[in-house]
Amino acid sequence: MDYQLNIDWPAFMATYWQKKPVILKNALPNFVDPISPDELAGLAMENEIDSRLVSFKEGKWHASHGPFTEFDNLGDSHWSLLVQAVNHWHLPAAELLSPFRVLPDWRLDDLMISFSVPGGGVGPHIDNYDVFIIQGMGSRRWRVGDKLPLKQFCPHPALLHVEPFTPIIDDDLQPGDILYIPPGFPHDGYSHQASLNYSVGFRSPNSRDLVSSFADYVLENDLGGNHYADPELARREHPGKIEASEINQIRKLMHDLIEQPEAFNQWFGSFITTPRHELDIAAADPAYDTSEIAAALQEGETLVRLGGLRVLEVGEHCFVNSEPLEISDKKAATALCHFTRLGAAELGDAVTDPQFIHELTTLVNQGYWYFDN
Repeated sequence: MDYQLNIDWPAFMATYWQKKPVILKNALPNFVDPISPDELAGLAMENEIDSRLVSFKEGKWHASHGPFTEFDNLGDSHWSLLVQAVNHWHLPAAELLSPFRVLPDWRLDDLMISFSVPGGGVGPHIDNYDVFIIQGMGSRRWRVGDKLPLKQFCPHPALLHVEPFTPIIDDDLQPGDILYIPPGFPHDGYSHQASLNYSVGFRSPNSRDLVSSFADYVLENDLGGNHYADPELARREHPGKIEASEINQIRKLMHDLIEQPEAFNQWFGSFITTPRHELDIAAADPAYDTSEIAAALQEGETLVRLGGLRVLEVGEHCFVNSEPLEISDKKAATALCHFTRLGAAELGDAVTDPQFIHELTTLVNQGYWYFDN
């Protein structure tokens, strides 16, 4: 389905993005759910898919992780099923992400879908990422507080809640409405009736994760072998003191590692294209040969990128699924990063280039792209 978002993006970015929450009424007019509750439950039964059940019974919160085998004993109220990265496994649901590609792909995390019965929710909490919550079937009440220091606590080992807050948003969402919440704003939602919600999350790495990953890259690639040196060292009156100039030189030694654009881009390209959730990768069987790929493209067939596959351009290089994307034609490589569906029109002259066709055949046979039919 071709989803059309009724959002004035320049105005939204200037007023709300990472600044304050907002409900966008009827942002997806005539919204039709791309998945049913039964289909979502089926995904939650799969070993490779991250899922949770959260319930509130007799005054206590409960949470458990999938895969699940049955849902018959949950009752008619106060529980929610949440399934992560549905865009990796369900193509119609993945199409919900298309209208959000006015935002950078590298910031997109995944599409989480929740099904809730009346009273169902996960409790008041704070997220450290931007999220667009699309209301599907049913209706859900949302309360969002201001970004203020609040105490957090664990009512269950698998849940992190926040103390009561005063709402700045307190409203019902109907099908097609979207609630946008920036990082750090407390929020709480509960369903009035059986409902589906679609959370499009945009996550950013924190400095701890960046430093840790870059350190691993430095070690794996044997970088940073330069030693601290002090040829102008003078006699020291206070040998127990590290001078500011020495601290600055140590900092510079470490900083110089980052100030290597080629190495830094290679690391970041690998880091940022590594998926946080499993992908539904299946190698082509039988494998294609190059003539079949060339013929299919020249006959107008369309290649579709695997759901959740991260394909990004960093500097002069492209990366796919944590690996360099070895494509000889720069324009074609950029097209692979830019389009989730592409054919001869997007690939241009590359479709008649034997070397590119060989490279593309390898990617298709790996299961990273597949033909629409």
